[in-house]
Amino acid sequence: MNTKKMAPPLEDPKVHVKLKLAALWTSLMFCYIYGDYFGLYKPGTLQSILQGQMGPLGPVTEGVLLGTAALLAVPGLMIFLSLVLKPVLNRLVNMVLGAFYAAIMLVSMPGAWMFYIFLGVIEIALSLLIVWYAWRWPRQAS
Repeated sequence: MNTKKMAPPLEDPKVHVKLKLAALWTSLMFCYIYGDYFGLYKPGTLQSILQGQMGPLGPVTEGVLLGTAALLAVPGLMIFLSLVLKPVLNRLVNMVLGAFYAAIMLVSMPGAWMFYIFLGVIEIALSLLIVWYAWRWPRQAS
């Protein structure tokens, strides 16, 4: 006879899609930041930066820096916007931007070092999960 009491099962509350999207954008941002940071350790990168070159984007100009800043600001903003936008707009923006950022990674990965490809594969998976969760946004019961 077993008199030992079993612990009740752990609670697993349902996570709202907005929180899932915000968490995915947060994870994506961490991968971007680490990829860019680790990229600074590639031999010649810092020397190139000091000479005013921005990798495949060429010479550093105000326009190149503004474009790069905008490109990298959007995922950070999406962390917040995923929580506050109305569902219809939220769904659309997440699907479009998730697909856009997955495409950017696909274009930027060929010929890259293994750490960048590793992070790029994760970034593509996260971006596609953003599209997936937005696409499968639950509908209200009628």
